[in-house]
Amino acid sequence: MKLAREQIQPDTNSSFHILLTPHLNDTFFWHYHPEYEIVYIEGANGTRHVGDHISRYEGSDLVFIGPNIPHLNFDYGVRTDYRKVVVQLNESILSNQFWQAPEFSQIARLFEQARGGLSFYGQTKQTVGEQLHQLADLPAFERILALLRIFQTLAQSQEYSSLEGKPVSSAYNLKEEQRLKRTYLFIEENYGRKIDIDEVAALANLTKAAFCRYFKRMTGLTFTQFVNQYRVNQAQNLLLAGSNVTEACFASGFEGLSYFNKIFWRVTGENPLGFRKKHGRV
Repeated sequence: MKLAREQIQPDTNSSFHILLTPHLNDTFFWHYHPEYEIVYIEGANGTRHVGDHISRYEGSDLVFIGPNIPHLNFDYGVRTDYRKVVVQLNESILSNQFWQAPEFSQIARLFEQARGGLSFYGQTKQTVGEQLHQLADLPAFERILALLRIFQTLAQSQEYSSLEGKPVSSAYNLKEEQRLKRTYLFIEENYGRKIDIDEVAALANLTKAAFCRYFKRMTGLTFTQFVNQYRVNQAQNLLLAGSNVTEACFASGFEGLSYFNKIFWRVTGENPLGFRKKHGRV
């Protein structure tokens, strides 16, 4: 599990990049990038993990994420036949004086709000979702016009909630990035056993107190919060694959059922048995 800085290039003859159902449902892709991102997924129930916001979506989801906010791919752990559209565009698109025209004032305000992440619901989600699915089939000029209409629809909508995500630290230098990669790799390889923070701090060449401050500054989460969330995601996979609650609890690194149930509820809003039953396992 690494906090990866995703490298994104616009599509040919386009100012943005479109991804159609990239099928990353078996990959825990915890990442960030300097581009804005619109994500629409349908035919799925999954985890909405944006910055330090974690919740569940049911059936479909529409999210607009600002630059450099760490987020998990929305199809992670999904086992149904789903469709997903991702649109990524550089924030420099707003720097041109053309975009400062009064006609774009609502869109400019939308982009500012999206810096913390926005989740849309209701008719807005349905309408914009359908429009996003049509984007890739349009010629370049019609595509940018369609995207502008999507932005205007989102800007005028009242059917949204803020995710209040926080971007990664601007002081994100190579040394810190390599340190964070080592930490995430360690979690990925050792989440199934008890992890002592002193052990991880030594790996990062920091004191325990310094490591805790560093990790919170870089990820927006405490080390314990992040490990627990990762373990819950692993437990969800195990439950979807047919494991019972006890098996999922201990295989994902929790040491007791009571604590497992408490953390699972805190992360997902439901208990492990309810999650297992809802997804067809009894």
